Amino acid sequence: MDVDSHPGRKATISREDLIAAALKLIGPHRSVSSLSLREIAREAGIAPNSFYRQFRDTDELAVALIDLAGQSLRKIVGEARQRVATRRSAVRSSIEAFMEQLRADDKLLHVLLREGTVGSDAFKRAVDRELSFFEEELRVDLIRLAGHDGVTLHEPALVARSITRLIFAMGATAMDMTPEKDRELIEEMSTMVRMILAGSRALAQRGETRART
Repeated sequence: MDVDSHPGRKATISREDLIAAALKLIGPHRSVSSLSLREIAREAGIAPNSFYRQFRDTDELAVALIDLAGQSLRKIVGEARQRVATRRSAVRSSIEAFMEQLRADDKLLHVLLREGTVGSDAFKRAVDRELSFFEEELRVDLIRLAGHDGVTLHEPALVARSITRLIFAMGATAMDMTPEKDRELIEEMSTMVRMILAGSRALAQRGETRART
């Protein structure tokens, strides 16, 4: 059936339009993996066949959403870390930026947090890839901040991985909590991250002491 025969349907559609339509449909109890092509097409105002002009299937759209979510969050959290010079304020500002994005209307972070646990293998690989990007950028920043403080970290790559996985796990839990709990959760997450960093510094100091004896 021709698109123009249905009043209100769009003759042309972009990838961004379809992504925006999918984001409108997801929520606390709906993941991208649960959306049907027809639902997304209806929300976007197009005939179902028009969907294929931009994506092969809903899986490809979901992976595009995951990539977009990762890029957006890395930019926001990276900017928060770059604005500060000390380790303590970097931890706090990064977690605050993460939580602000969690409560944002665009739901992008929800895509990352949910699809890594309920999505297909392709979705989980896409989420894992985005987490790996986070870990590498955090590793670089942790080394930078440690140098600024005149300290050394033991296994900074593993530290970055531990922090990233912790924050995302806590974020997944926070999605189902009321925003009123955010301040308490930020304090808890900040303390956990500082404990990881303190342990890494202590291990590094122990290694340096043994090397001198």
